[in-house]
Amino acid sequence: MSKIFSVAIIGCGSRGQNVYGKYMFEKKEQFKIISLCDVKESMLEIAKKRFGVSDENCFTDSEEFFKQKRADVLVLATQDRDHVSMCVKALKLGYDVLLEKPISPIESELYELLEAQKQYGGKVIVCHVLRYAPAFLKVKQVIDSGEIGKIISIDWTEQVAYWHQAHSFVRGNWRNDEQTSPMIMQKCCHDLDLLQYYANSKCEYLYSFGDLSFFNRANQPEGAADRCQDCKYIDTCPYSAERLYVKQFIDIGRVTGWPFDVVDLTRPITDESLRKAYQSNQYGRCVFACDNNVVDNQSVFIQFENGIKANLIMNGFTGFAGRKVVIHGTHGEIEMDENRDMLKISIFGEEKDVYDVRKSQALSIKEIVQSDLRDEFGHGGGDEMLVRDFYNALVGSGDAQTTLEKSIESHLMALAAEKSRKSGEKVEVHKK
Repeated sequence: MSKIFSVAIIGCGSRGQNVYGKYMFEKKEQFKIISLCDVKESMLEIAKKRFGVSDENCFTDSEEFFKQKRADVLVLATQDRDHVSMCVKALKLGYDVLLEKPISPIESELYELLEAQKQYGGKVIVCHVLRYAPAFLKVKQVIDSGEIGKIISIDWTEQVAYWHQAHSFVRGNWRNDEQTSPMIMQKCCHDLDLLQYYANSKCEYLYSFGDLSFFNRANQPEGAADRCQDCKYIDTCPYSAERLYVKQFIDIGRVTGWPFDVVDLTRPITDESLRKAYQSNQYGRCVFACDNNVVDNQSVFIQFENGIKANLIMNGFTGFAGRKVVIHGTHGEIEMDENRDMLKISIFGEEKDVYDVRKSQALSIKEIVQSDLRDEFGHGGGDEMLVRDFYNALVGSGDAQTTLEKSIESHLMALAAEKSRKSGEKVEVHKK
């Protein structure tokens, strides 16, 4: 018989409930969800019914929740700036923690949490889920095999997608870095983590530039209203909430999933409930009239300590989501294009090997909410594999790839990139 770990979840939103909670709930021979906490009563109610948690084990007050240990492990999926303080409390109580990324946008907190883990001894596994996704694991295997020789440089593009930029980083919860994290950390901590994972080196220095080029008042069309329902461009603007949410919802056959279940917290979601929701919440605001301040484009030039160089481009103005990666070695190169569902290994002087990678990334709103993609292949299969490896780490039958100690480097790189972007200067990540 396998050991069953009791689970508490704090932050019952898109990731805490619909991803980690979902997979744990399905693995009944390994996990049992027994306690929940969320500041939104409506979200808490949905999670309570979904996971069958009793009223006395549900909380809207985090202080009350942390008065005692509620379970063996804690899924911590709250907002970025709450992560460290809550994780320290959890470690003091004796939890092992599955911690949503990013860890924190404050450098001192990264070290504070590392010290707390050393003091209290609990496991902290960070949700850098792409390290567990089969396509990205294949890239690592090819690099480690030596087939392409020594890596010289890496070109990496993160295509955010225009609709995702508008949903999450203009209207959504990650629009303002004073409340959450800089966008290079929030959106690209996966990318920075994989870059240094593939380079197998710490970062020596980097240089970055980028800005908020488009989503501001200066670019609001003449005569546009501050809310989509009042705007004359409601049927023509590509960022119209009516088009992004209600029309897309209808076009895909009214399949419920992200981002619709974030916009509309009623269940079941209907055309009218979705329209009513955006008309009264943040997702119905004009994208040129929000309180967003995070960039919509950014480039980072990276020098690793072992001499490998990398270029990371994050672009919010793409038709589809997905990463484009080229890793240049002395004997060959690796190409990955998530949009084209392609992984190509080219050894110089030999025929190219092309691997068909199962669709793993949200190429459009329509594709991300279709159940076969959303449920089975979240983050290229990485979401489910992370939960699997978390369990293995808990029972001592494996080492997780994304421990707290392994995950801090990418955060230091992100913070240095933001510092460089603002100062216009090269920044050393690890000052001598």
